[in-house]
Formats: sequence, C-alpha cells, structure tokens
Amino acid sequence: MPRCNSCGAVTTEGSHFCPRCGASMTAPTSDFAPLSASEPPPPPPAPPSTPQYYGQPQYQYGPGRPQSTNAMAVASLVLGIIWIFWIGSILAVIFGYVGKGQIDRSEGAEGGRGMAIAGIVLGWVGVGTLVLVIVLSIIGAITDSGSSQQAAAALG
Repeated sequence: MPRCNSCGAVTTEGSHFCPRCGASMTAPTSDFAPLSASEPPPPPPAPPSTPQYYGQPQYQYGPGRPQSTNAMAVASLVLGIIWIFWIGSILAVIFGYVGKGQIDRSEGAEGGRGMAIAGIVLGWVGVGTLVLVIVLSIIGAITDSGSSQQAAAALG
C-alpha cells in the first residue's frame, strides 16, 4: 500500500493524487539526465571577461541633479547665522524667499533649497528675537519711568 510523501496517508494502488492533501503521488522527475561513466563531465563555465578599462568610472549628472548652488540661498544662510544687529536677519528672510523661488523656477538646474529654508528659519528666529527685545525694552522703560516718578515724589 503506497503512502503519501506529504501527509503520510494510505492511498490506493494506481492513484495519482492523495485523497487527503491532494499531493501528487507520482515520483518526481529529474531535470538532469544521469551521467554515464564513459561520458566526460562538461567543461566548467568560462571566467568573466576583464573590463575594458581600469580605474574609477566617470559619473555624469543625472537629469534631476542640481548643477550649481543658488547664491541667494547661500547668502540667506550666512546672514541668518551672523544676524549683524538684526539687519542680517531681515535680509536672510528676504534672500531666502527670493532664492527659494529661483530654485523652484529653475526646474532642477540649481540646488540649495535646504540652505534657503534654513536661512529663512534662522532669519525669522532673529526677527522674533528683535521683536522680543523691543517689547521688553518698552516694558522696561514704562515700568522704570513709573518707579522713578514715585521716587522723585517721595524725595520731593
């Protein structure tokens, strides 16, 4: 009585498929013909051919890679870092937006979008700091003038 090689179920003589799991009951066939003792083994495959040149391959820019960096983006980043009494911050915001617009319109011919965005962010941080310093100075001047008037009245 033959048994299924997959599930081990007992099958009837001459059945081609297992009634339990559906596996084929025929013996697997080999794709390779057996070698006879008189035939020599086939030759090994040829080694790969040597390359035509040695050294590093020359890479070309792809169609989407930037060829140059936008100067406005660089200026925006530098001015955003330096600040220069907050005039640099204001210029960093302006140059950053102009440079980012030029990069977007260049359709991949110019790079530096990340630098432009970093310059814009640093510029706005500087402008925010300038506004905070001005507001605190005004508050300090108002509170200081009120206390000096009280001190003058107390002395007078």
